[in-house]
Amino acid sequence: MKIAVLGGGNGSFAAAGDFALQRHEVRLWRRDADAVAQHRAAGSTIIVKDVNGRHEVRLALVTTDIGEAVRGAELILCPAPAFAQADIAKQLAPHLTDGQVVFLPPATFGTMIFAAAARDAGNKAVVSYAETGTLPWLTRKHGPFEVAITIRAKRLPVGVFPLRTAEHALAVIGRAFPGVIEPCGDALSGALMNAGCIIHPPLIVMNAGPIEHFERWDIHKEGTQASIRRVTDALDAERIAVREALGYGAPHFPLAHHYARDGEIWMYGRGSHDRLTDSGDWREQLVLTQHRYMREDLRLGLSLLISAAELTGTSTPLARGFLAIGGAICGEDFMATGRTLSSLGLGGLDRTALQALLRDGSAA
Repeated sequence: MKIAVLGGGNGSFAAAGDFALQRHEVRLWRRDADAVAQHRAAGSTIIVKDVNGRHEVRLALVTTDIGEAVRGAELILCPAPAFAQADIAKQLAPHLTDGQVVFLPPATFGTMIFAAAARDAGNKAVVSYAETGTLPWLTRKHGPFEVAITIRAKRLPVGVFPLRTAEHALAVIGRAFPGVIEPCGDALSGALMNAGCIIHPPLIVMNAGPIEHFERWDIHKEGTQASIRRVTDALDAERIAVREALGYGAPHFPLAHHYARDGEIWMYGRGSHDRLTDSGDWREQLVLTQHRYMREDLRLGLSLLISAAELTGTSTPLARGFLAIGGAICGEDFMATGRTLSSLGLGGLDRTALQALLRDGSAA
């Protein structure tokens, strides 16, 4: 199939390389003109390293022209950080056409940003927007055109906007991720599957001292201690309580299954945490106030969770606490600068109107 991948980070290179490895026609778009010129000069290839060795794959196109990248693409995949979504959505919006599927893994309810950008651009194409609970790859770039894939996702719960287009959207996404996609309802359900805003805030806040002290730190190894895991489980219980209060049913993909050696298989499958830490790729320099765990998962992810909780009257003391502490570390009011239903233009909707919007693409 024809797939456009947007972005130049770890997830985008893993996506482009892995899709090309599956013999899809892959176009890669990124804004950095110098990097694109260098990539073209290197043959538009990506080296993919995984458990089966090294694979060199060639992309159909590497470009700074987003219209050229998405023209005729059945699937448009954008694994960029949530704080980059508004700019990318604005550039993409005029070029979308009927039947295309925009997949954001994960998105922190970014589906609303992409849909709003198309509307604001006057684009009336019938497009589906979808999001899931995690990036489909545990991955790190090892060079400008080389990416290591430690884990490929085994289960991806996907929510679709508008929900009435889910059958088409899930079929398209399923061709790119065969046997992996699991419907979880509308886009807000998909957003509330986001694991990043649960696993990363305790790690980045409760390890703040070591992060600032040590030159390099593996937040998932030394930083994942029993006390932090207990806090993570309690924070995840708040997420699940919000999902249940909004009427979303199981499975909720509790994060505890990510670490468990038995029971229900989580998104990355069995033993993924150990394989992540064994890879050594996450032993890195972390700039506490700038890292995406702080700027994306904590600031945007927890503010969205709190906002959804307010709609149902659900208590989220840990989410509020981490948001306040993270904001204090960064000298910023994260509830004011974060992502909420109000900041997405949905603050005036009650639950009935929001559900109608998520289902049909327009409010009741």
